[in-house]
Amino acid sequence: MPVSTEGLEAMIVAGADPEAGVPADRPWRALLGYTKGLRRVLVLGGTLSLVGGAAGLAQPLAAAAVIDSLGEHRSVWTAVVLLTGLVMGAGVISALGYYLLERTAESVVLAARRQLVGRILRLRMREVDEFAPGDLMSRVTADTTLLRQVTTQSLVQLATNSLMLVGTIVLMAVVDLPLLGVTAAVVAVIGVIAAVMMPRIRQATLRAQEAVGAMGSALERVLGAFRTVKAAGAETHEYDAIDTTARAAWKQGVLEAKWQAIAGTSTGLSLQVAFLAVLGVGGARVASGGLRVAELIAFLLYLFYLAEPLSELVQAISQLQVGAAAVARIQQVDRLPIEPAEQRRGASTRPAQPGPAAIRFDRVWFGYQETDPAVHRNLSFQVPAGSTAAFVGPSGAGKSTIFALLERFFEPNSGKIEVGGRAIDDWKLRRLRAMISYVEQDAPVLSGSLLDNLLLADQSASQEQVDDAVRRARLTSLVERLPAGLDTMVGHRGTRLSGGERQRVAIARAFLRRPRILLMDEATANLDAINERFLIEAIDNLRETTTVLTIAHRLSTVVAADQIIVVNNGTVDAAGTHQDLLASSELYRTLAQTQLLTAESLAGSGPQQTKQNNEPGPHPHRML
Repeated sequence: MPVSTEGLEAMIVAGADPEAGVPADRPWRALLGYTKGLRRVLVLGGTLSLVGGAAGLAQPLAAAAVIDSLGEHRSVWTAVVLLTGLVMGAGVISALGYYLLERTAESVVLAARRQLVGRILRLRMREVDEFAPGDLMSRVTADTTLLRQVTTQSLVQLATNSLMLVGTIVLMAVVDLPLLGVTAAVVAVIGVIAAVMMPRIRQATLRAQEAVGAMGSALERVLGAFRTVKAAGAETHEYDAIDTTARAAWKQGVLEAKWQAIAGTSTGLSLQVAFLAVLGVGGARVASGGLRVAELIAFLLYLFYLAEPLSELVQAISQLQVGAAAVARIQQVDRLPIEPAEQRRGASTRPAQPGPAAIRFDRVWFGYQETDPAVHRNLSFQVPAGSTAAFVGPSGAGKSTIFALLERFFEPNSGKIEVGGRAIDDWKLRRLRAMISYVEQDAPVLSGSLLDNLLLADQSASQEQVDDAVRRARLTSLVERLPAGLDTMVGHRGTRLSGGERQRVAIARAFLRRPRILLMDEATANLDAINERFLIEAIDNLRETTTVLTIAHRLSTVVAADQIIVVNNGTVDAAGTHQDLLASSELYRTLAQTQLLTAESLAGSGPQQTKQNNEPGPHPHRML
């Protein structure tokens, strides 16, 4: 389906409400939550920064002492050494504190990414289907990166600079109260600016991150179908779609920069105005004898010193708004329902007990969304243990959804599904999936080596077991032909393999697991007749250990099944053997006749004749 640039831009703006579904205080608690386990180091780094800042606060007083010593013709060496020690000590301590905070920041990003990736991998399929992969990737990469400064430097700066601000104001009050009154007006102006600017910065940041996520989704969409895009000559159209999202991200980034620039410039300008006012008022008081020159210089130094904590305080608050926007997107994933955390690291993916398992669907109703029409309507059938069942029916009849329900990618709205004589929801999810191998219709192959793809089914498989699976899936000649054998890289999504080779890799992966139930969704669609025949024989040899369910459009696959189940409009239309269904099911006869079969192929050797269509169809060897 073509993607309009207007639609992408509307999606970016419409989905960027910074307050949607997130209580105002939750992002701040979440930000603190990311520092769990690191707070001692964070406090130590903050303390060192505070000590370094306190040493800096003492510098104006030391400078005033130097000036007084010069005016009274006393030795200045003691005051100079003290001032030098304060400067050097403040620098060393601040540097150490900065290192600790940066190290902690990297740990925060790592922890956030690990938590988010673990969450994404445990999401239910219904929720994953609502997100584009590129958007989820953006949340793991770009959004977590924003936490780096926020959860360490910004939080520490907020605390330390608040203390430094209070300390500076107290010392300014000690020096001269009237001049402090002039300075207090500056702090009030900056506070008003911050209150106006910060919500705008947060909103612009959130929209910019949404745009980055949309850009990643658009790019992932193109790369996922790169050959199709090139073959269709759609490079320009897809470029325009990605360019729209990039421009939207740029627009929001510029808007964020504008508000931050206004906030930062207003802070600096206010301090300059305060300096001129203090210089004027203070100069008049020095001339009248109400203030010493050293005290005026000390106050001006404190005023300059006030600029740093004030500007950093404004920056910290700005960064916290940025972090709140990132946290809002991360929390959106955190709130999604997940599957039970039963898949432990290192746990075996093999079935816990051997032997085929029976399958039973009893009056199952299912729809992907509550508002959508039901895919399955009162669906009922049984597959005995160790038998082979083939599902046939028109496109959209709900055949692949049966497999998705068996894997518990989705839960039925009503009815009962049994596996091995037990209700499917009585099985622990890890054990249920350990007994099932699923060969999907598009036979996905992951980036990495051929061996990596095979071991995806069972990380503990021995070399002998791998070789046996390769042999049974008729991959031996491919492995011998590859330059590095099983260690050969297959490319992104297996692009270095043909469609038939990818399909055989998926089948070998399923064999390696030695499942109790084997689900084959068009698993032989891309195979030639010779490989298909050998694979059917290999599957037939699994009867003692495996129950096989297959979805196929090739009659050669269907007729070998113990039971053929005809699915139509979400329910079972008929069930039986090939010959039984030819005699009793009009739908099955129609499906069979679309293969352009001869009368002998339909009814076996006999006098019956079936009209043969002499016009070649689009798929002369497949049932539609």
